Amino acid sequence: MSASPSQRLLVLNAGSSSLKFAVYEISDTGADLALRCRGQIAAIGTAPRFTAADAAGHPLEVEQASGPLPAIPTHAAALAVVLRWLDASGNGGALVGVGHRVVHGGTGFTAPCRLTHEIIEELAALEALAPHHQPHNVAAIRALAQQRPGLPQVACFDTAFHATQPLEARRLALPPAYAEKGILRYGFHGLSYEYVVQRLQELSDGRLPERLVIAHLGNGASMCAVRAGRSIATTMGFSTLDGLLMGTRVGSLDPGVVLHLLRGGMKHRQIEDLLYNKSGLLGLSGISGDMQTLLSAEDPQAAAAIDQYCYVAMRHLGSLAAALGGLDALVFTGGVGENAAPVRARICADAAWLGLVFDPQANAAGNPIISRIKSPVTAWVIPTDEARVIARHTRHLLGL
Repeated sequence: MSASPSQRLLVLNAGSSSLKFAVYEISDTGADLALRCRGQIAAIGTAPRFTAADAAGHPLEVEQASGPLPAIPTHAAALAVVLRWLDASGNGGALVGVGHRVVHGGTGFTAPCRLTHEIIEELAALEALAPHHQPHNVAAIRALAQQRPGLPQVACFDTAFHATQPLEARRLALPPAYAEKGILRYGFHGLSYEYVVQRLQELSDGRLPERLVIAHLGNGASMCAVRAGRSIATTMGFSTLDGLLMGTRVGSLDPGVVLHLLRGGMKHRQIEDLLYNKSGLLGLSGISGDMQTLLSAEDPQAAAAIDQYCYVAMRHLGSLAAALGGLDALVFTGGVGENAAPVRARICADAAWLGLVFDPQANAAGNPIISRIKSPVTAWVIPTDEARVIARHTRHLLGL
């Protein structure tokens, strides 16, 4: 099925209080998708803010195109505003499909798929496995099915990239009955890892490093060990809490701490709020969960929080290098990985024992390669683009 240049794909990423979107134009020449615009509605349910930009990052008018921003209590209401603006501004064009980021695919969804009513119900049944993400992903899917019932939808899963991991990397040391209930290590940020692998291969003239660790460092953070382009281990596990110290999430934690808090009288919801929203950099510093804020703060607690962040990252990097049997390349991506040069410098310095010879000048300049030319281990900074991965999968599945 061929596509005219006017045909476009919409990509949606629904968060707990936000709806991010991007529109890509399809070329009938077979060329890669061209970004037309991207944006988001933030603070859904409180004080919503609608921003949009063109492919070059220049702000686009949103108030004049769609009128004064109404109250937006739900993701369905946010989607209606986005669709109305896309139509009014001409950025929607002839939408022919929509791709969604879906955080959890469970054990049954290990590749992108075209959505049906039955599959939507299966994804809703997985909400207990990712309660802070999955309900919002599903809400956006349901809303679009109601508002544009004839528009085909595709789901792309953050867990799918890690389906190649061996059993010993996925299984928890619990009786088999729990694994049968879906209590396994899944891993997340898979769409980001997929993009970085593709992009690194392009930048390396098709020669992908055999033993690669990708560090997706953002408000949510994880690392992944990639051998020959396939995930073999990752720091996140059953939930998005595990592994690295994050903006507000605790990272690896002795489960005995949770039992102790329960015995001390804390309720389930209180513990959940503590581990997801009040820990990590925010909890340690008492100032903020934002790395740039902490880097600019002249405060000993902020400095101590950054020290611990880098220390935990170094510990996990060593673990993943062990799983790979060595290291050929390290890639930084995500908001912190792409923008926080001091954090990259600390982690690279700690990785000297693995053979990484760091280049401070290249790092400070924001170069794509931040290791010395003759370094046995190459260090990269590659901006991620999960939306483009979703758009590519959507195009392929819809035969466009």
